[in-house]
Amino acid sequence: MTTRTAIPLVLLALLGTAFFTLFAGYVPDAELNRTAAYYANQTVAETGAQNVVTAIIVTYRGLDTLGEVTVLFLTAAIVGLVLAHSKAPKGRSGSGFLPSGELLTTGTRMLVPVILLFGAYVFVNGHLTPGGGFQGGAIVASGLLLMLLADPAERFSHGLISRIESSAGLTYVILGLLGMILAGGFLDNRILPLGTFGSILSAGAIPLIYILIGLKVGAEFSSILTSLEETEDAE
Repeated sequence: MTTRTAIPLVLLALLGTAFFTLFAGYVPDAELNRTAAYYANQTVAETGAQNVVTAIIVTYRGLDTLGEVTVLFLTAAIVGLVLAHSKAPKGRSGSGFLPSGELLTTGTRMLVPVILLFGAYVFVNGHLTPGGGFQGGAIVASGLLLMLLADPAERFSHGLISRIESSAGLTYVILGLLGMILAGGFLDNRILPLGTFGSILSAGAIPLIYILIGLKVGAEFSSILTSLEETEDAE
């Protein structure tokens, strides 16, 4: 056995041993810790949201969510910057793309509106059902990906995508600051009435926050996809 083969095997054995040790010694907690118990008992009363998990993410852990969307924004910016300065080989242009098949083109025309509507449904109803801004934004971006697959020569406005992303991000931060001024902390959803529990207009500002997150995430993913497609087109 060569050294090149032995090293991965040793690392795999060490990793397997570590996971086995953790699994063999795992003992589930008999009861929730103090923080988890507070979330479980108080989230519905304080936020008015039916979906406890998403309510925690967007209110109690709102700063974490802000950090996550910031990381995604930086990723999209870096991808665009790197690809914009990359030197593509010559000999191919956008006119060299083969036309898409009729099945893909027709399917895209039928499915994209449904995908966009479903993405909007996911982030608008994040306080009621599983989902939220990140999931809905990714679904919206998948509609754009399908459009690029159906028509590789398609061009989307970077300016429009940038304006949607920046406006959603700025409004998100403003809502967070309003929570500090008018309620109990950053992104406190009680800046708006909690409404009737279980209805679409409930949970205070959570639906509005999720709409902003969905638009921001969708725009950031779309920016990455557009940058990648344009680089491939230039090759």
